[in-house]
Amino acid sequence: MRNKWVKWLIVLGSGLVIALIPPPEGVPREAWTLLAIFIATIVGSIVQPLTGSAMVFLGVVVLAISRAVPIERALSGYADKYVWLVLAAFFISRAMIKTGLGHRIALIFIRLIGRKTIGLGYSLVITDFILASFVPSTGARSGGIILPIARSVTETYDSRPEDGTAERLGTFLMTMLYQCEVILCATFLTGQASNVIIRNLVAENSGIDLNYSIWFVSAIVPSLISLIVIPLMIYRFFPPEVRETPNAVAFAHSELEKLGALSRAEKILLGVFAIVVALWITTIWHGIDSTVIALAGIAILLVTRVLDWRDLMAETNAWEVFIWYGGLVMMAGELGKTNIPTIFAGTVAAATGNLSWPLALGLIALVFFYAHYAFASITAHVMAMLVPFLLVTVAIGAPAGLTVLMLAYFANLSAGLTHYGTTPAPVYFGLGYVTQKRWWTVGLIASIINIAIWTTVGSAWWKFLGWW
Repeated sequence: MRNKWVKWLIVLGSGLVIALIPPPEGVPREAWTLLAIFIATIVGSIVQPLTGSAMVFLGVVVLAISRAVPIERALSGYADKYVWLVLAAFFISRAMIKTGLGHRIALIFIRLIGRKTIGLGYSLVITDFILASFVPSTGARSGGIILPIARSVTETYDSRPEDGTAERLGTFLMTMLYQCEVILCATFLTGQASNVIIRNLVAENSGIDLNYSIWFVSAIVPSLISLIVIPLMIYRFFPPEVRETPNAVAFAHSELEKLGALSRAEKILLGVFAIVVALWITTIWHGIDSTVIALAGIAILLVTRVLDWRDLMAETNAWEVFIWYGGLVMMAGELGKTNIPTIFAGTVAAATGNLSWPLALGLIALVFFYAHYAFASITAHVMAMLVPFLLVTVAIGAPAGLTVLMLAYFANLSAGLTHYGTTPAPVYFGLGYVTQKRWWTVGLIASIINIAIWTTVGSAWWKFLGWW
């Protein structure tokens, strides 16, 4: 009980410290109150006197009571299409488990490449790499395609968070897949949806067009190195209990024989799955939003009784994440609408004005990277900070091409820091395989490695390409 009160004091203290400081000139009191509540909510999600979802819910309520944000906007995060895409991803994953189709797919993967755990992880990363080249929705790729298979694989090895067996395989696999996901976000213009926003902002403010080919060619060398090093780091310092499965092929073959032919439910789910994925891939031609496609797929599964309404209501992890992520998306978006990020960027510029451009660029890039701790999406981070940081850095003499690439890729890589960094984060974290402490520890270590790779190898590669 005493420990819980200490946690509450930490949460309240973090918000009050900000709230009691007079806001900078030009910052409205409502915006400053929003910042205080946002910081208190993030701190609450870390120390957790209540669950993360409960803390975010309280944050939303306090925002409305304090009138820092009108109630209509305070609840707007729950109408965000990406929040609903996360919810739909959980339901698709539920159908994969209920029908046994996910288990069947997992067995096929195990039969093909399941001899070593690291190989199993890489096979899913390679799949995601291919998808990222033309599927811009991270929620669709991770939540609808990769995660159901990964979840089924972990269950095949009897690794579940609810019975204390998460460390057997699931913790490693979920951690590896997400850390590689943010690298893939940085690899392609289609790696995640807000890369198009980055391209537009860069073109408007620097005249540089980061089209598909330029983005990919500039990213591929440091990306491949990161995709090799990061999984090996996780495997070395946070190893799974199951490292080798010498009898996996025989086991998978035997289990597939026991399963026999596809059931009616499996056939329907497989058909829906194929249609949803095909529509996701071809969104550029038909223009149907990825969230609409996902929700339509869930509707078909309900009509055909592959899922029933009780299945959706019983997916408690999905609703936990819905409350948590929707609230954070709203808070981050509202904060981005204020002039606080601009003032923050100006303060950074003033502090680096007497430095040489390489040192100034390095410092500003680091601040930009680790500022993502305060954001629940890449889009919010980019909209709030990319332009002021880009303008400030170029103004002090840094090459525009080098600055653009570093900030564009850092906006994506920084999403690996937290369990709310971008759309797939709450999907993976919400399953319960990875503790918040493990997630943040791995995220910090991976960030240091990624920064080292992309600032050294990346800069050399961009120099070779003639960007600076």
